[in-house]
Amino acid sequence: MFRSAIILCWAACTLPGASLLEQRIEHELRTAAAIAPASVGIHIVQIGTGKTIFSLNADKLFVPASNTKLFSTSLALSRLGPDHKMTTRVLAGAPDASGRVSGDLVLAGSGDPSMSFLPVPYDKDAEPADPMAAIEKLADDVVAKGVRSVSGDIIGDDTAYLWEPFPPGWGLQDPVWEYGAPVSALNLGSNSVMVRFIPAEHDGDPAEIDMVPRFEYLTIDNRTRTVPGSQGDLSVHRLGPRLLQITGTVARKEKQDPLWLAVDDPALYAATAFMDALTRRGVRVDGTAVARHRYDDSSPPSIMGLTALAVRDSPPLSELIRVVDKVSQNLWAELMLREVSRARSGVGSRRGGLEELEVFLKETGIAKEDYTFADGSGLSRLGLVKPEAVVQLLRKMYASPLRETWVGALPVGGQDGTLEKRFGKDPAAKAIHAKTGSLTHVNALSGYADSATYGELAFSIMVNNSSAPAKEVREFIDRIGMFLLE
Repeated sequence: MFRSAIILCWAACTLPGASLLEQRIEHELRTAAAIAPASVGIHIVQIGTGKTIFSLNADKLFVPASNTKLFSTSLALSRLGPDHKMTTRVLAGAPDASGRVSGDLVLAGSGDPSMSFLPVPYDKDAEPADPMAAIEKLADDVVAKGVRSVSGDIIGDDTAYLWEPFPPGWGLQDPVWEYGAPVSALNLGSNSVMVRFIPAEHDGDPAEIDMVPRFEYLTIDNRTRTVPGSQGDLSVHRLGPRLLQITGTVARKEKQDPLWLAVDDPALYAATAFMDALTRRGVRVDGTAVARHRYDDSSPPSIMGLTALAVRDSPPLSELIRVVDKVSQNLWAELMLREVSRARSGVGSRRGGLEELEVFLKETGIAKEDYTFADGSGLSRLGLVKPEAVVQLLRKMYASPLRETWVGALPVGGQDGTLEKRFGKDPAAKAIHAKTGSLTHVNALSGYADSATYGELAFSIMVNNSSAPAKEVREFIDRIGMFLLE
């Protein structure tokens, strides 16, 4: 069906009166080998008039990959507002005269993603931030309140959201890596660790491993070997919740990129880090680090009688969304969906967020049959959306009072985020602000282009089921993107 639609478009575009833009897109559709066997959807609309400039299979459903983030971030921005913040609290009974807390010390999250390696505000040139900086500050604040010992446990509490760490449709291997880290209301380091490899002195010996943050949580079964030359190859296997096996080679002459590996239980991870920080400050903890989750809509544990010993607010939502869309951060996008649910109903959940998204899209003029979403990030392979629905959302946000914040959160062609190295880094591409999308056999680009001929355009380009290398498909999409500027 898709191929027949393309053939019909070819015929239409070669008729007298076809615009230069139509002709150029048509030529790409005929000649680009990367998309020859693929399904292609394109929808381009002039924002000022609402006129359709070009459309191909725009009413068909496509897997959007990270174009899904356009929906979750526009929902969060519209429902919560750009100044919304998430708060992390340290709660306990008031310490006695000796500084002793009777009972547990609770590190309670409410979705803040910013205790992370990712700097906020977004800065494409910044080095990774220290995710432990916020934990260290919270520990300092607790000690400043006179706490010297805790008789109970250090509880990592993520009950602001339901414990549903992996949305349906995520791949089996996704949870090994940072991009598939589990979703929680209590987050540290985007729920991941950075693992660096240092070649051994002698070939054949295991490489040295350095993990950041540097406290004991994950156990690494190091089966690496140091080899001469400049080409290494590593594989990671999860043998248990906190046991990872790393095999393969580390090349002596290669600057080995670090691996970013997901943790199993973010609330437990954060509690472990917090206990470590307190212990280093001389606070005696009689218990251990534990996680507290919420599995249904029943009331969360009572905090009556507990005192806030330390409080940390996230940066404003506008800055968090800028990170989500610029670097296509999956975990943070999932948190946006759940935070909307929490603000609406008192409990953050994937289903609650998707229900609110359905209401929002109905208000936007997008029918329920135009999409199917299973998550907020697009990592799920179950998501589907029509290109014309994406463009409708883009037009709605462009016309809203949030336009400047919204457009400013998108990657800029050839300049930053996931578009920094696209379009051959052509300076003219800075007139494109768009969100990328990429999964195996899926590539997408949707956003805005400032056309010399048509003015501001909203567009969506989606390619599914391509067997060509992703780089070639992206180059096809980028050529069309540059056509839009002429």
